[in-house]
Amino acid sequence: MRDYPAIEISAPVDDVLLAELHGFSISAIEDTPDGLRAFFTNERDRDVALAHLRLIPNLICHPINVSDEDWAARSQAALHAVTVGDITVAPPWTVDEALRARAPHLIVIQPSMGFGTAHHASTRLCLQWLQKTNLTDAAVLDVGTGSGVLAIAALQLGASSVAGIDVDPDALESARGNAELNHVGNGIEWREVGLADAASALGRRFNVVCANLTGGLLFRDAGVFGHLAAPGAHLIASGFQPHEAVHVVGAFKAAGWSLEGHIEEEDWVGVKFGFPGSEDRGTHGSA
Repeated sequence: MRDYPAIEISAPVDDVLLAELHGFSISAIEDTPDGLRAFFTNERDRDVALAHLRLIPNLICHPINVSDEDWAARSQAALHAVTVGDITVAPPWTVDEALRARAPHLIVIQPSMGFGTAHHASTRLCLQWLQKTNLTDAAVLDVGTGSGVLAIAALQLGASSVAGIDVDPDALESARGNAELNHVGNGIEWREVGLADAASALGRRFNVVCANLTGGLLFRDAGVFGHLAAPGAHLIASGFQPHEAVHVVGAFKAAGWSLEGHIEEEDWVGVKFGFPGSEDRGTHGSA
């Protein structure tokens, strides 16, 4: 089990605080009775964010380390199966024959502190968009794959090839384990690579790209995604809030993408973009 560096923040959670946090390399956010905990993949990123937050008047924050084992124990008591359209994402202890019988697409995910399940609205928004997109015979890339839930979902929905990338080796270990739980261990290519180097490392382009990242990362790297997109590709993006949407959408439009749809849940935004080209894989349903 791993310890995750985190910052415990005692303050009302509002757009100003979330905007401050989104400028840093956060792997997860957990609400607490007094505020929130922000988790990081390493202590260096945590300490950089902590130094900045301590400059904000009246904000009480301090560093902590949270073990994956402690978080997993809390999760087992609190987490349950989540259904988004035809997809049900479930922790292993909730899966029984009745659940398998009623779930058209069942994805079993072993929760881990650093990596997402479908309990966060941004993941559910991406799952919605994946089901509205024609993935039949598509090549799909999941950027910042974390638990691998979106990559696994894409394969179940008909993608012919799927790749998941992340800069965190622990995330990739989690993703590989979840792929094995869902009997698709050989069906997804996992690569430890950052977005900036992904095009050269993967050596191909994709029909659908998923990016459940922060608003700051999407805004900063909007221009990179075109190097990964086949003609007529679609990009599904989430992980940002309504006040960030104008900046994120503007950055992708400036990079040549066109906005195809916008949906919101629990103050989080999920968008779908289209990339120029002759190929059009189409959309199922509407926003």
